[in-house]
Amino acid sequence: MFVTSREKAIIELIIKTSGKHTAQSVAVYLNVSIRTVQRDLKNIEQILKSFQLTLVKTHDKGFSISGKNENIFKLIQTMASIKLVDLSAEERKLLILIGLMEEKEAIKLAPLANDLGISVTTLVTYLDELSGWLNSFGIELSRKKGVGVELVAREDAKRRALASFILMSFNDELIEILFRSSKNQSEKVLHYFKTEYLKEADRLLSKKNKGSIKLADSAYMALAVHLCITMQRHEDGFAMTETGLDPQIKGYEEYENMKELSKQLEERLSLTLTEAEIRFLAVIWRGSNVQAAGEVYYDSVVIGRSIKRLIQRVSQKLNIDLNADFSLFQGLFAHMEPSLFRIREGLASFNPLTDDIKKKYPVLFMAVTASLEKEFSDIRFPEDEAAYIVLHFGSALELRKEEIAIRALVICPTGIGTSKMLASRMKKEMPEISSIEITSLKEIQEVNTADFDLIVSTVRLPFFQQQYVLVNPLLSEADIESIRHFLGEQIESFMKKQHYAEPAPGPVRQETSIPQKPLEDLLQDMEDTHQTITMFLKNLSVTDRKNEGGHNHLLLQMAAECEQDGLLEHAGEAAEKLTERESQAGLGIPGTSMALFHARHSGVKEFIFRVAHVDRPYTLKGMDREDMQVRNILLLLAPEDVRPRQLEIISLISTAIVENNENMLIFSSSNEQMIRRKLEETFYAYLQNKLVKE
Repeated sequence: MFVTSREKAIIELIIKTSGKHTAQSVAVYLNVSIRTVQRDLKNIEQILKSFQLTLVKTHDKGFSISGKNENIFKLIQTMASIKLVDLSAEERKLLILIGLMEEKEAIKLAPLANDLGISVTTLVTYLDELSGWLNSFGIELSRKKGVGVELVAREDAKRRALASFILMSFNDELIEILFRSSKNQSEKVLHYFKTEYLKEADRLLSKKNKGSIKLADSAYMALAVHLCITMQRHEDGFAMTETGLDPQIKGYEEYENMKELSKQLEERLSLTLTEAEIRFLAVIWRGSNVQAAGEVYYDSVVIGRSIKRLIQRVSQKLNIDLNADFSLFQGLFAHMEPSLFRIREGLASFNPLTDDIKKKYPVLFMAVTASLEKEFSDIRFPEDEAAYIVLHFGSALELRKEEIAIRALVICPTGIGTSKMLASRMKKEMPEISSIEITSLKEIQEVNTADFDLIVSTVRLPFFQQQYVLVNPLLSEADIESIRHFLGEQIESFMKKQHYAEPAPGPVRQETSIPQKPLEDLLQDMEDTHQTITMFLKNLSVTDRKNEGGHNHLLLQMAAECEQDGLLEHAGEAAEKLTERESQAGLGIPGTSMALFHARHSGVKEFIFRVAHVDRPYTLKGMDREDMQVRNILLLLAPEDVRPRQLEIISLISTAIVENNENMLIFSSSNEQMIRRKLEETFYAYLQNKLVKE
């Protein structure tokens, strides 16, 4: 039996203080991360099984060991006499991977086992566990009698596998290391990384990780790890070829960023990355980038259409209408493009929250994964990628929960004094509670308690039939957690009621309410909606054109006409911005004869939508980066600074274009009357669905 010193410390702590320690308090006690403790607890469960004992979680999340006293006594005796192992199983597997990757020839099992301080039998068990996992990266773990064991794979696959294992098993440790200064610069991090290289990778990437294009924390960590592994593998003489690398990556901004970063590495560390390594890291970077939700330009209306359908499918499964939730659409849009890129490129995505998300949203997880299979039938979403998408839906549902008018009743002996303090604390700590009313024990009989979603009392109520939460008048952290737990359990009944707070009858007379939305914000939304829709309809024009001088010439011509109409300034700059966007990604809509050119520019005075139908098609890049024939140029221009409601309407137009076959036929026609009518229908449906509800 292998037991680490940390596992022994946790077991002894739980035995001594049965039920009093949570994962959080154990982490604080041992000065490690909570995820490290959770990982150790899984190993401890297996250790306890061998003693016919189980690890039990109490109602307040504390841990205790359950089983016969004689078995617990045997466990205590074993812990007192056992020879401790300093390395965990995951650390040993990491050392095996590093050892295999640093050798260019096969390694014999006996010397490798001896280096790790384990038996050959245990080493073979670890190799069996690693073998299947390595296969998913296209790596063969070759074992030949008399020769030894070695990894057979391309260099890029080895680097991805090593990075993935480190991120999967030691993510929290890396975060702690990056955000604290190491005193010993010569000490290797996780038995592999040079501290100097890890810090340099972090320094260079943090400079780039600014503006509208920002990396999520997990993606940032993944890129830093890949960069550091590349630096060390390069220095150790492991060459990477360009075989299997995406040749189109050179057309992306991430490639230019990586080239610039490579020059800085050369200046600071005299380390020159090869072209293959720059492209390899650019692909990783491209798969990590997520645009800030407010900066999404909706280049791929095809992805937008799929996201709308995905939201529809999930809404149907959950019987909750999320179709009008623009922030959900916006968040999914910002996430989905890099997610699809990662899947197509075969990049592993590590999500440290996957297990937690599956536990918190089990039904939602099933609904989302089933909907993804239907909508993206040609793509298989790994669990880690699906979990990110579930998180977006989960956030939308949490916000829904908070928008529901939850009415709380506070009961105390007199209805004065401490009850006011308690109500004030509840209002501050739990903004999801929209109204709080106070009553005394005497007056409780006169109150219709069924009108309330939450009843909180500072004293026990033996005569009371309804569920209530007993709290301290000062409202401790434990009390807040108990109330939140109760609200979470009762959310389904709240959603069925969907009522808004009104004064309850009876002698209860003290209430604090929070309006759903300030009147000023609502008026601004109404003004923005009216102004934006009016401008788009006023500035709509559909014209027939001749194909003369290429599509860039046509775009300049259309921009100049808008300038003549007083709708924008600096037509040349606006046209240049449109072509810049085209160079970043194709704008042709696959399966149609349309291309949607759109941009926000400081010279644009009003919202503009124009369609040009040409007599002979242009050959342009589609959003799938394939060449396609385009006869219809759709121009959508907006001012540089737009408010959320205006951005929502811009998105509405771009997704309406490809919403169904009928819409695609209408927008690709040269019939202005039909296009105008379709826009009016779209805006009308939006107003009914969105503003009337709000």
